[in-house]
Amino acid sequence: MALPDYPRPPFPAQQQSFPGKTAQMQPRPDHGEDSYRGHGLLQGKKALITGGDSGIGAAVAIAFAREGADVAIAFLDGEQDDARHVQQQIEQAGRKAVLVPCDISDPAQARSLVDRVASELDGLDILVNNAAYQRYYEHFDDITLDDWKRTFDTNVHAVFNLTRLCVPHLRGGGAIINTASVNSKRPTPNILPYSATKGAVANLTLGLAGLLAEHQIRVNAVLPGPIWTPFIPAGMAAEEVEQFGAQTPFGRPGQPAELASAYVMLASDSASYTSGALLTISGGAATL
Repeated sequence: MALPDYPRPPFPAQQQSFPGKTAQMQPRPDHGEDSYRGHGLLQGKKALITGGDSGIGAAVAIAFAREGADVAIAFLDGEQDDARHVQQQIEQAGRKAVLVPCDISDPAQARSLVDRVASELDGLDILVNNAAYQRYYEHFDDITLDDWKRTFDTNVHAVFNLTRLCVPHLRGGGAIINTASVNSKRPTPNILPYSATKGAVANLTLGLAGLLAEHQIRVNAVLPGPIWTPFIPAGMAAEEVEQFGAQTPFGRPGQPAELASAYVMLASDSASYTSGALLTISGGAATL
């Protein structure tokens, strides 16, 4: 089977406001709409994916549905168009889709999210902590304390809080998958707050794997390298977007669809002894 001929830089110069929209990206990311084939690995499972409307989260939602899971996605208000596209893909796979606009950094909204999802899906087996916030900074003095706090509130505190809220539903065989980043090992200076939070998420994953083992809950993380998502034009300088991914041995960024199988594996019962893993997917780029 030939590998997909995915786009390579240079890309058109482009920028968006956070969190970015899929339809405005050139070229459009691949979430596996036409390529992912399921094999029943998650049959009957029920999953909650934060940031499931676009990028990696959308690809994971589509893959989970095609593997037989019902899927709930949380997304920021205003991202309904992307969310409806994912809903359509889930329902075309014959699975139930639940869409919940939610700011996960707000504890009240997070609690409402988990309560609603557990009720509408009649339980919960898988939590994917994928949503995140990122900004690009030219200089250290550009980083405000408010930005620092917002990044940690979304990328770290919300991850812990959602885990805390979901644990009662996941006891006895559930799985938690956190989206960390290669920035947890090799931080990019111009996105320092984001990089710092991803280091925290990686360590949180390792600690939770030990703490939650007694409840038979597995906790792992995926550490993506450069992946072509709306995060990129929304969180990087325009000139860096043009050459995004060129530094990897593959010479291009990864597509969201290329990460989906890793999340499926970590969520499946076949990975029953896999917990505390930090899985790097970076197109051959070396990390510490």
